[in-house]
Amino acid sequence: MPAFMGAEPLSLQADPRTYWLWLAAVLGPGCEHTGELLDVYGSAQEVYRVRAQEDFSPYMPKPACQRLLRSEPEDYQAVLDHCRSRGIAVLTPECEDYPAAFAYLPDLPLVLYCTGKPELLNGRHTVGIVGSRRPSQYGVEACRTLGGEMARAGAVIVSGLADGLDGEAHRAAVQAGAPTVGILGCPIDQTYPAGNRNLRIKMEQNGAVLSEYGPGAHTVGQRYVFLQRNRLIAALSEALCVMEARLKSGTLNTVHHAQRYAKPVYALPGSIFSPLSEGTNHLLAEGIARPLLHAADVLQELGLSPKAAPGPAAKSTACSPDAKTVLALIGPVPKPLETLCEESGLSVGQILAALTELELAGKIIPLAGRRYQLK
Repeated sequence: MPAFMGAEPLSLQADPRTYWLWLAAVLGPGCEHTGELLDVYGSAQEVYRVRAQEDFSPYMPKPACQRLLRSEPEDYQAVLDHCRSRGIAVLTPECEDYPAAFAYLPDLPLVLYCTGKPELLNGRHTVGIVGSRRPSQYGVEACRTLGGEMARAGAVIVSGLADGLDGEAHRAAVQAGAPTVGILGCPIDQTYPAGNRNLRIKMEQNGAVLSEYGPGAHTVGQRYVFLQRNRLIAALSEALCVMEARLKSGTLNTVHHAQRYAKPVYALPGSIFSPLSEGTNHLLAEGIARPLLHAADVLQELGLSPKAAPGPAAKSTACSPDAKTVLALIGPVPKPLETLCEESGLSVGQILAALTELELAGKIIPLAGRRYQLK
């Protein structure tokens, strides 16, 4: 019997992706037996075909088994239509642009939502860069320098589009004119934190943003979602670089996944007096990570060669009116975001857009605590 012919009559014109959306909703994100389920049944269509006859308890918890019969693939056509209208690509394991790096994960995502350029998800050298959300200036400078050098050499920088060093890694790639991939821990139609919206727009022009969570999902603030996201950062990266991390942090959770997937891990050595370097120094002391001293340390692993940074003339000096206003208020002494809002008379959204523009132009330096100073 053909895989699409089940007990219930189905439209012969049904988009095959609706079956994957259905099965993803049944299992939920990060189901640890998803790979086993597909090894046995091959596809979401086949799971649907035999859903009333087979015992699926070895592959999913009881609530998921109960959900098998409560919905139909056609119920998810509206999701596809909505994504199409919003320019969101819906990728399943049957799609050409679905990351091959995810195909053999035991807890692979059955559906990925993507904005930007999904064709970048395969056939490119990738480096994951992760670290503290409240980094030191040392961590910021190292991330910018090393991340920029890797990006210019042809490595696609992968990170989580979060505050701190995730954002710095993406900015380094954007400043280098190179593609970068952000993997969200929130729905694809949201940006968390919201302050990275303008950075995301720039990333999507030459790179991609991914999420397991479709438009309208409710996940923001749920810690387990970000821990699930970390496995995808590790899986998509050929090598993982840890810039700064406390001894107990979500960053080290990403390292755990990199170890599961036998990916090489690099860590930036730091001061023995800095809590932000306790995690990275621990990785080095335990032999879990290799020292990250130069971009070439990682590039050689990928078979890439470093390239020189462009001279100052390559940088654009043009600024928007809002950016010029904000730039005039920033000096060598760090100034908080709140002060810039008060002094400029601009809205928070205008300030954040101007600050992102100035950061990408290399004119200012963002510091911990949302403070900024001239570069």
